[in-house]
Amino acid sequence: MEQVKEPKIPSLGLSILVFLAVAVMIAAAVLVWETDIHIVLIFGALLAGLVGVFYLGNPYSKIEKGIIDGIMVGMQACLILYTVGPLVGTWICSGVVPSMIYYGLSILSPSIFLLATLIICSIVSLATGTSWGTAGTVGIALLGIALGLGVPAPLTVGIIISGGYFGDKMSPLSDTTNLAPGVAGTDLFQHIRAMCWTSGPTYAIVVCITLFLGFQYSQGDLDYTKIEALKTILASEFWISPISLIAPLAVIVLSAMRKPALPALWVGVFIAVVFALVQGTNFGDILNIMQNGYVPMLSAEIAGTGEDAAALAKILADNSISLDPKIALEAANDIVSLMERGGLQSMNWTISLILCAFTFGSTMDVCGFLKVMLQAIMKPIKSVGGMITAVILSCFVCDIFLGDQFLAIAMPGTMFKSEFDKSGLHPRMLSRSLEDAGTLLSVLVPWNTCGAYHAGVLGVPTFEYLPYAFFNYLNPIVAIVMTFMGIGIFWRGKNGEPVKGGKTRPAELGPKVDL
Repeated sequence: MEQVKEPKIPSLGLSILVFLAVAVMIAAAVLVWETDIHIVLIFGALLAGLVGVFYLGNPYSKIEKGIIDGIMVGMQACLILYTVGPLVGTWICSGVVPSMIYYGLSILSPSIFLLATLIICSIVSLATGTSWGTAGTVGIALLGIALGLGVPAPLTVGIIISGGYFGDKMSPLSDTTNLAPGVAGTDLFQHIRAMCWTSGPTYAIVVCITLFLGFQYSQGDLDYTKIEALKTILASEFWISPISLIAPLAVIVLSAMRKPALPALWVGVFIAVVFALVQGTNFGDILNIMQNGYVPMLSAEIAGTGEDAAALAKILADNSISLDPKIALEAANDIVSLMERGGLQSMNWTISLILCAFTFGSTMDVCGFLKVMLQAIMKPIKSVGGMITAVILSCFVCDIFLGDQFLAIAMPGTMFKSEFDKSGLHPRMLSRSLEDAGTLLSVLVPWNTCGAYHAGVLGVPTFEYLPYAFFNYLNPIVAIVMTFMGIGIFWRGKNGEPVKGGKTRPAELGPKVDL
């Protein structure tokens, strides 16, 4: 019987070389060709696979099985994202998201402008699950108001990003919030509850900072015209009522009751569908919105008039909207940009990126590249705090070299999952750390897709707003400090449940596990 030859173990130098080669390919795709990185990730998987097969001697069947197994790890995140699409669409058409934005804009006050900006962006991003959409719509409006008050643009942009990323990070509608627990092997609501330990204190610190800084600009005269225009058009197109908040509250309550994420999110969908039906929306239209997303009507009609002043005046008059036509046009364009979203199909770009990322990550894992690099990283680590620090630094390195927040979650998550399993730490600790760094630090890297987008849409270079994006760089620091202090550490119980403990594994869970 022919003996099967064992594949070679890659050296650390070869592993780093393959990683850097793919990083260069991704950088070229983002910075030079300005294209999506999906295909480049496939090329990266091919490169790693070719080295794995022809140099290291791994059989192709092993690599293929590893890719399939790796993709299966991300299936729960994909299923949730395919639920989030219909959820966003129904929450917009039924008035849930517009109501949250409307009431968020209502708290604006000159004396607490920066704090209000933080809270408004947090609410909008929490409601929509997108920091990008928040920055590109409400963020631009708030930036214009800030400039009128004499508040420096870099400071305002930093606060907008802080609020937007807090809401994005904590929202069950966010793609990264679904990806992180999928990679780590925990569920969505366990992940969100875990993030409260680090994000809550960090947000409180940022609130104090914005209050302190805001007092310097409290004497400015706030122009409410744009804010009122946004509220007026929102109220004209959508059902604005506190009753609509029942839908997100139901999801929050089910989360607190530790119900599974998928059923809880679908409860939110069905409540929104009932609201839409009561308002007279045709059921066929609701199905289309769940499939393809919401398409604005009144705001799109106003925005579509362009330079036709007569047509614009007629639409405003027909809908009893008493606004300056120019301001109405600006507000309508902002609303269209924010509300034209949702639907199952809208998730395909993100899900395809997740599949490509897992294909690359799994190939690197099966061929041994990740294991070799992880062993080098873990060698000096002797504590829980050291492990969390290693995850956070790895995420930041991926944000810098791979140029995308999805990869900064998927790659370190794939690398560290087995180590967290061996240590006895609950996987929510890994998922939390992936978001504390992979998501938040991406916007602080100019060539990362997140940094490039926000710098472009808000018109302020990344390095100028970086010092004021307080939440984004304080959260990883708070996470590391809290872990070294033994605060907010959860271990995996005998039945897989999270058990709160300190820096060492609780005795009742069994023998101490060495890191």
